[in-house]
Amino acid sequence: MSRVTFDTLLEAGCHFGHLKRKWNPAMAPYIFMERNGIHIIDLHKTVAKVDEAAEALKQIAKSGKKILFVATKKQAKQVVADKAASINMPYVIERWPGGMLTNFPTIRKAVKKMATIDKLTSDGTYSNLSKREILQISRQRAKLDKNLGSIADLTRLPSALFVVDVMKENIAVREANRLGIPVFAIVDTNSNPNNVDFVIPANDDANKSIEVILDACCGAIAEGLEERKAEKVDMEAAGEAPKTRKKGASKARLDKSTEEAINASKAAAFIKEDEA
Repeated sequence: MSRVTFDTLLEAGCHFGHLKRKWNPAMAPYIFMERNGIHIIDLHKTVAKVDEAAEALKQIAKSGKKILFVATKKQAKQVVADKAASINMPYVIERWPGGMLTNFPTIRKAVKKMATIDKLTSDGTYSNLSKREILQISRQRAKLDKNLGSIADLTRLPSALFVVDVMKENIAVREANRLGIPVFAIVDTNSNPNNVDFVIPANDDANKSIEVILDACCGAIAEGLEERKAEKVDMEAAGEAPKTRKKGASKARLDKSTEEAINASKAAAFIKEDEA
């Protein structure tokens, strides 16, 4: 059974694309028709693509990896923040810090700076500083928290990126492509889907449209996390200690399982398209 229905997507306005003159020809396979100069997205394909993306996201979450949500446009900010926080995943909703993926160690240093400032507060160092110094440090802490607070728990590169509006977040998409990180994205008719591994063709401007698709995807991630937790409990109940192995080998295996899940989902999608 599909994670989202055709009627739900229709009610949310997911089928509304952009003006015909603004379209990207690469989106032609996902366009159903044109009405009053506006392209209408084929929601049957959206349903299939949501299912495909949700299954891959579930497998990534089940393997214990992080998925980074990116949405800096006004309509998507709050929805993405709420949904990502509910499943304990990192997100960026203010400004994409250039080089966040390609220059990850530098971003980590900025995050660690927040922890250092917090330590100053707790160990009483603040009492020896002047009012001006305290004010400067507090402002710096607030700025860091606003831009990087939501990725404080991201200690290593994410295994996937979920993007709302690939045109606006083109730098994030390019960085992920460069590092081989799979990109999941809500793609509208004016965007280029070629740099996206899992395209979800839908209206990326309407709050309701974004919410419906995120509900389905985050629901799948939550299932993956629950299954992972259940497997751990079963192992403990059976008295099996987790196998100790080299850190590098563990990472390689997890990466392989993520890759297999993504390849399996893509294969299923190709089979569906051939059958159609």
